[in-house]
Amino acid sequence: MRKYFIAGNWKMHKTVSEATALATELVAELKGGPNKYMIAPTFTSLDAVSKIVKGTNILLGAQNMSTDEQGAHTGEVSPLQLKDLGVQVVILGHSERRHTYKEDDTMINKKVKLALSHGFEVILCVGELLEEREAGKAEAVCEEQTRKGLAGVSADELKKVTIAYEPVWAIGTGKTATPEDADAIHAFIRKVITSMYSASAAEQMIIQYGGSMNAGNAEALLAKENIDGGLIGGAALKAETFKPIALCK
Repeated sequence: MRKYFIAGNWKMHKTVSEATALATELVAELKGGPNKYMIAPTFTSLDAVSKIVKGTNILLGAQNMSTDEQGAHTGEVSPLQLKDLGVQVVILGHSERRHTYKEDDTMINKKVKLALSHGFEVILCVGELLEEREAGKAEAVCEEQTRKGLAGVSADELKKVTIAYEPVWAIGTGKTATPEDADAIHAFIRKVITSMYSASAAEQMIIQYGGSMNAGNAEALLAKENIDGGLIGGAALKAETFKPIALCK
């Protein structure tokens, strides 16, 4: 039985004081919660939030990571620096990184392998644009992103990977895929993992939904056989909107 993984991606929100206040509230509210939890504040708040979640049931996540360990990479953050701050999980291939900042599958795959080599858990994001869905290409896009993102990742390393399906047209728009549509893509991604690795690996793979999940739709989405949690954006920015999702069973 797969355990729900509920992760909050705070994106470019929260000052350090705001981030620590929310983290403190979540530690209290989610203590003893039934699921796996992660919060990913901005880089500037990682150090402060790390001190609050250390030793709790909430993992510390980073929203991105460099392709390199160190060097002349102005503006980048290395895995060594993230590990030094206590980061445990890294989100890679988020649609905003892919489409706004033009990260391609080759770059994302390099980050995935580097993160795994340093012992991080990875959330690998995949998902189609609206025009790709309307053209009947949703499955093809998700398959390509999954295969290329996991290229060179061993079956043993795969145990530290979570896949987040995020239909790009449903991120921050208030739109969501229907539970049935979302589950169908999750099931398809599981088939891709079966063909790449094994049926056992696919059965164990945690696949989150990342398209505007909120307290109103979380229960219906999470009731589906292949949806194993959520990568939450807007609803993760307040304890009162994150908690109902986080406590779903």
